[in-house]
Amino acid sequence: MGFWSRVLAIAAVVMVALAPTMGQAQSREIELLTSYVGDWRGESALVGGGKSEPFRCRLNVSTGNLGKINYTGRCTLVNATLSISGTIAYVAANNRYEAAMSSNAGYTGLAIGRVSGDRISFDLREQAKDKAGSDVRIGAAILLNDDRITVDFEVEFNNSGEVLKASVPFSR
Repeated sequence: MGFWSRVLAIAAVVMVALAPTMGQAQSREIELLTSYVGDWRGESALVGGGKSEPFRCRLNVSTGNLGKINYTGRCTLVNATLSISGTIAYVAANNRYEAAMSSNAGYTGLAIGRVSGDRISFDLREQAKDKAGSDVRIGAAILLNDDRITVDFEVEFNNSGEVLKASVPFSR
């Protein structure tokens, strides 16, 4: 057996030996995501401008394609409804979690997950315009932790400086 043949044979053995480990790592990440599949509900208050209004939400997390989970949610206030949808995936090629979200409030964003143990957090932020054309900063932070989901919403009206916030803990 020539030198290059031995190198290729050793490389093949190493790849075969490492393949289960790489697959198991990706499998763990996907298993963690799919543990959140189900129907969730949460309640909080939208606070800002000296007011506090009840903020109730529903969230459905379902299994998507290629190891992704899909989510759709709806939050209601006294006179408004916020709808969100998106996906969360473990992207093996980038060795990270990624979340995409869009809303009926005109928000569309992508966030990279920050991992600490089994805790994954995503911070989605965007500058937008309100109906009057004024600048608005819109954000949502999604936290997956110990079979719990928390979503923090924040809207800042740049002209007035007013900030509306809600932190919604979800349970099944």
